[in-house]
Amino acid sequence: MIEIHNLSKTYAGGVQALTGIDLKIESGMFGLVGPNGAGKTSLMRILAGLLRASSGSVSVFGKDMGTAAGKQAAKALLGYLPQELGFYPTLSAREFLDYMAILKGVTDKRTRQAQIEQLLEEVRLTDVADRRLKTFSGGMKRRVGIAQALLGNPKLLIVDEPTVGLDPEERVRFRNLLSGMAKRCTVILSTHIVEDISHSCNDLAVMSKGRVIFRGAPAELVQQARGNVFTVLLRDEPPDGGLSVVSTLQMTDGVQYRVLGKPDGRYEAKPIEPSLEDGYIWLMQHAAQPTS
Repeated sequence: MIEIHNLSKTYAGGVQALTGIDLKIESGMFGLVGPNGAGKTSLMRILAGLLRASSGSVSVFGKDMGTAAGKQAAKALLGYLPQELGFYPTLSAREFLDYMAILKGVTDKRTRQAQIEQLLEEVRLTDVADRRLKTFSGGMKRRVGIAQALLGNPKLLIVDEPTVGLDPEERVRFRNLLSGMAKRCTVILSTHIVEDISHSCNDLAVMSKGRVIFRGAPAELVQQARGNVFTVLLRDEPPDGGLSVVSTLQMTDGVQYRVLGKPDGRYEAKPIEPSLEDGYIWLMQHAAQPTS
């Protein structure tokens, strides 16, 4: 279990990245979603032992991340794929993984080679393992990144914005890969793309402006928007009256708008079932509203 209590982070200049974060994360895949700048990466870096919190506490499988000994012990249990992983472009995938395995303390050559071959197979890069990394596509580099994060058989895998810049096919492949990993270790997936967590996470938190504004199951987030999602078919101007357009679909007799809100009598609105994205947008809109 990962336990986070009253965690805050303030950067130089007074920039408040995190404020009073309280979370308990158990096994399986946990989704951390929120817009860019919400504080997700700061939280991931603190969990990975790369950033010191300003206040509060973090425990990773009973290891106190506030102490040098606890941080060192926790790092031996986790794998981390940052948003931007530095590669050595002239190394092959196999050479890079061998180098990273040594840094992670997998010193026995036979054990290291067996682990690397297994991971190359899991991320489906065996056939190109001897190609230089500079020839890899973005999706292939992400898969090398996952392989390096899994070296040493971690109990916790932290993945920060893994699908940014990937084409739709690679995004689906990557999400499926992470879902498979969640069967053998805890996976924390941080993203601003709601679709990345819609089919894989059984537990999630939504962050905004350094705070957790929702914690629960995906179905509970969907419930936030129930009764407030409609389709409206219009020929001329887009809908107004305080409605938020989620998506549009060009039809033969006009444009079908998927909207959030309560359409007034001007529109022939049809209520529809909300999606996870609807629930997320509804939550973010109401979180942004000032309280009286």
